[in-house]
Amino acid sequence: MIYQMSVAADSPVHSSSSDDFASILDAELDTISDASADIQEGAEEEEDNDVVEEGDYDLKFDRAKRRKVESYENVADLPSSSSQGSSPEKNKCLHPGVYAGMCMKCGIKMDDESGVAFGYIHKNLRLANDEVSRLREKDLKKLLHHKKLYLVLDLDHTLLNSTRLVDVTVEEGYLINQRDALPDTLKRDLFRLESMQMITKLRPFVHTFLKSASNMFEMYIYTMGERPYALEMAKLLDPGDVYFNSRIIAQGDCTQRHQKGLDIVLGQESAVLILDDTEAVWKKHKENLILMERYHFFSSSSKHFGFDSKSLSELRSDESESDGALATVLRVLLRIHSLFFDPGRDDNLMDRDVRQVLKRVREEVLMGCKVVFSRVFPTNFQAEQHHLWKMAMQLGATCSMELDSSVTHVVSLDAGTDKSRWAVHENKFLVHPRWIEASNYLWKKQPEENFPVSQSKNK
Repeated sequence: MIYQMSVAADSPVHSSSSDDFASILDAELDTISDASADIQEGAEEEEDNDVVEEGDYDLKFDRAKRRKVESYENVADLPSSSSQGSSPEKNKCLHPGVYAGMCMKCGIKMDDESGVAFGYIHKNLRLANDEVSRLREKDLKKLLHHKKLYLVLDLDHTLLNSTRLVDVTVEEGYLINQRDALPDTLKRDLFRLESMQMITKLRPFVHTFLKSASNMFEMYIYTMGERPYALEMAKLLDPGDVYFNSRIIAQGDCTQRHQKGLDIVLGQESAVLILDDTEAVWKKHKENLILMERYHFFSSSSKHFGFDSKSLSELRSDESESDGALATVLRVLLRIHSLFFDPGRDDNLMDRDVRQVLKRVREEVLMGCKVVFSRVFPTNFQAEQHHLWKMAMQLGATCSMELDSSVTHVVSLDAGTDKSRWAVHENKFLVHPRWIEASNYLWKKQPEENFPVSQSKNK
């Protein structure tokens, strides 16, 4: 059964009036903070005298969100506080949010749809921009106190790969017809979903990745897929419901068509990192993005992106557990987290920006390299606008149009160009453009000898 978000039935919150839904929100955030403290500092009694067990932090967060909604549902039909004879000016409502067409603070009917819809928390919930900002700041303080940041995770080609059953090729048929003979590691991460007529393969190392990342981040799933698919994938990745809870954002939650945005993530942009295989959907948040190498396990996935070679499944192979994309990016996340929370820094924790830390770590990859390109860009194309030029700069390299003794690398598609021959004569590195891309995905300068440049056949 697909996990369905619903209002918690056992909420301890029973307000007797509709005077301040926002205060309930604050109270529940305090409960979350207490829960996290129990996890990190040992078992302590909360206000309700419940002891939080190991791993319950995210569960508390999910319950808190649901309690907010339930509390409103219990009191929404009662008279608002502004009708109890108090001063109108003193009790003037700023309408922090809307639930089911009514202000969640004072209870009056609201006709406009201002603010942001948080449908993944509850389909009828909208929060005003000021309220979103207030909640983000409050939640950030609590999260930083427990040395956590936010991590937004894409699904397809980042954490897993799915294909329709009808698209499974003859060479991939063994995945279905010979399941009992499959290696245990493959059998464990391969799922046939009859209800959706799909088969899904989780990316190697994903379970270890999620467990380790959850110690450093509050995690969201954010996919352009539809909600039923997103919930089903979340069940495969997080069967114990300990990593994501209600933080699952799908296509219908997006506020802009064909774009993902942090406007519906309850986390300050300065504390959010994103893992996604597609840069174009994050136009407003590229500084938060860590671009992932796409995971193409199935043939249909490879063909969709224009690859003619056989897929991993057809080759009966897979990514490495220890050196694959998720293991690599986990090491990057550990370093970013360590630098962000470096106790030797003398600035205010709330003033720190994870985007600056990410930029610093990325620039270490090709630091000290000076790159000249040869016959890589189209004729009359402005070099500085090419994605490889930009990528090399982001990785800390210096890019130039001219050759001189300080140049360390010539990047070329043809070993017969003047610049390529110069590189060989001057004992400089002559590398294929894939050298830059590989260094980018692996977060480490790659051995130049692994990226040789061939002579053009046209010469």
